[in-house]
Amino acid sequence: MKRVLTIVAVMVASDMAVSATGKVEAAVAGRRVERGKYLVKSIGCGDCHTPKKMTPEGPVEDDSRLLSGHPEGTPLPEPPAGKGPWIATASWDLTAWAGPWGISYAFNLTPDENTGLGTWSEETFVGALRTGRHMGVSRPILPPMPWTAIRNLDDEDLRSIYAYLRSIPPVKNRVPLPVEPGTPIASAR
Repeated sequence: MKRVLTIVAVMVASDMAVSATGKVEAAVAGRRVERGKYLVKSIGCGDCHTPKKMTPEGPVEDDSRLLSGHPEGTPLPEPPAGKGPWIATASWDLTAWAGPWGISYAFNLTPDENTGLGTWSEETFVGALRTGRHMGVSRPILPPMPWTAIRNLDDEDLRSIYAYLRSIPPVKNRVPLPVEPGTPIASAR
């Protein structure tokens, strides 16, 4: 009987420890998401990564497409050529940019599995922002993305941004691939 009581006591204590650990982990995850939200808003990620809608007061972020990148299927004309000290231009909603690097489109940062960051691990995300390479290993992340500044955040801040991006609603939106300099938009589609 004494042995049975000891086993029951150990099981109850283990359940309590697991429950307490789960609550601590949930609290840490919640704080991480809140910190990530603060950082994303403070850094201004939505300025380029959130499509806009026009209002009487001017363009505002379209919260229904929060951080979903350049809107799929949005036709754009050829960008004007940069002249003199003016070498970059942007679409009216700031989701597409052109300059000496070609044309870049703001990426879908939502957790959509097929068109956003849904398949990216935390390690892949942090690697991309540390190296300036898509998925941390492939093509360069192009201007105007300020990855050279964001890479200076500490690991906890980058993990917090990742946690926040994983917490927002996924938006299916396939962003076009970048267009190399001198390549007409029509032939890049």
